[in-house]
Amino acid sequence: MMPANTFLARYLDVAGTLLRVVPSLVLMQHGAQKLLGVLGGAGGTGGTVPLASLLGLAAILEFFLGALVVLGLFTRPAAFVLAGEMAVAYFIGHAPKGFWPILNGGEPAILLCFVFFYVAAAGPGPWSLDARRGTGRERKRRL
Repeated sequence: MMPANTFLARYLDVAGTLLRVVPSLVLMQHGAQKLLGVLGGAGGTGGTVPLASLLGLAAILEFFLGALVVLGLFTRPAAFVLAGEMAVAYFIGHAPKGFWPILNGGEPAILLCFVFFYVAAAGPGPWSLDARRGTGRERKRRL
């Protein structure tokens, strides 16, 4: 933890918000590709994936839970589920291709897994709908 008197400590809320929002927006793009066929679509073909499939479930989680995390609404449970989804994505889609993430293409999945795990543990921070609603630890910070 950074000492309270350092220059960057005053931006801790901004950094926390950016760490919650930016990866969530990136993940939403992956969900939108699979779910809506935008941004190149599934597999770069402009298509979508069947909703009643593993990729369909991934698309729904990435798009809708990603949106909840962006907004900071039900952040802890949404981020926890997304962390788990990214772990599953890594072990199903990347680990069988080799041990090293740099070689199996799994770096984004691992990074997103741990970012969402951190967000689930740390919470959404003061700039979130959860804080506005006064839920959990966010309520205590406002008092």
